[in-house]
Parts: sequence; C-alpha cells; structure tokens
Amino acid sequence: MKAMILAAGRGERMRPLTDSTPKPLLRVNGKPLIEYHLERLKRAGYRQIVINTHHLGNQIQNHLGNGHRFGMEISYSPEAPEALETGGGIFQALPLLGEGPFLVINGDIWSECSLEPPDMPPDTLAHLILVPNPPHNPNGDFGLHQRALTNTLQPGYTFSGIGWYQTALFVGCQPGKFPLAPLLRKAIDKHRINGHLCTETWMDIGTPQRLQQIATQLRA
Repeated sequence: MKAMILAAGRGERMRPLTDSTPKPLLRVNGKPLIEYHLERLKRAGYRQIVINTHHLGNQIQNHLGNGHRFGMEISYSPEAPEALETGGGIFQALPLLGEGPFLVINGDIWSECSLEPPDMPPDTLAHLILVPNPPHNPNGDFGLHQRALTNTLQPGYTFSGIGWYQTALFVGCQPGKFPLAPLLRKAIDKHRINGHLCTETWMDIGTPQRLQQIATQLRA
C-alpha cells in the first residue's frame, strides 16, 4: 500500500517561521517534522510515498530527495500556480498512488496513532482516524457510531488528518482546487465511510506555540 503526505500548505498561522521554511521542514528537537512521519510510515510497512508540494516545495524535495536514504521511494506531486486544497491535491496525485486503497496523512500533525491498514469492506470509500477534540476544535468534525462515521455530532470527534481512501471516492471530480470534506460528508450520508477513535498522543501543529509544546513533551 502506498502513502501520501500532504505538504503543500502555506502555514499562515506559523508565520514568520514559514516565511523561509516550509512547515513540514520545521524542526522538533532538531529533526524536521516530516522525517518523523517517514519513520513511522516505514515502521508500519509503507515504502512508496507521494508528497504534494507548493509553498517552498523545492526545499522539501531537495531535503528528502528520492527517499533512498530513508529506505523508501518518494515521488512528488507539485501544485502550481496555486495549492489545490486537500481534495484537489489528492485527486492530482492519484496517478502516482495507483488503484488504492492508499493512506493520506497531514504533514503538519504529530501523531502516535497506529498506521496499520484497517479492514475496509468492499463498499467502504474511506476509513478515517478520529481523535478526542482539542481545545481549538471543541465541537469536533464527525460523529462515530460503532465504526460508522456520521454527520451528526453526538458525540463529536476531530478528524486526525489520517485516513485510508479508495480511488472511487474521487469519481466524477475534476482537476483543480477543491476541499475534501464535502466528498466525505456525501459519502457518509450513503454510509460508506468508516473510522475509529485513537486516544494516543496527537496534535495539530498549527501554531509556533504548539510546535514548542510537542517539543517540550518529547523532551520530558
């Protein structure tokens, strides 16, 4: 199974750190955030990785290269002249990801949730990892009833930015910029999205304060 790391974002909330460094290359205790992802993906058995790039994308490609020094094969999906958002970015990268299913993980999170591929019944279009709601997203994104995601928040959990997808989720999409959430919500209404709750350490590294927080936690 292949995996994709989303690394195209500008990281406005991380400025001024991201004015000269793309967010995935920001360091946590001396190591770029994206390298932690690569290490965890390798431990979980993923060897072929796709990374989408936009803001300062050449820095990411120059730093990681073809992935051989990590024992992996890395391909790139540059987005220009603008970033394509999550849906558009994945859709553009589908030729590199193959027939699926495939894993997608946000490049700007810290997560210790398992990346072992879940069981996906034939009619399931995606399987998402949800986490307890952090302070910055108190209401959550989706509900969870047993293993089925719902669009009602009773209770609500936060999407971790980690999910496994079938290429069929993107049937009918057109090239260009578009979000992922509407595709997911439409498929949830058809009972075709599953998921599970992860209670391991997880953090959205969206601000300099959170970057420092996770670094402090790791040192402790």
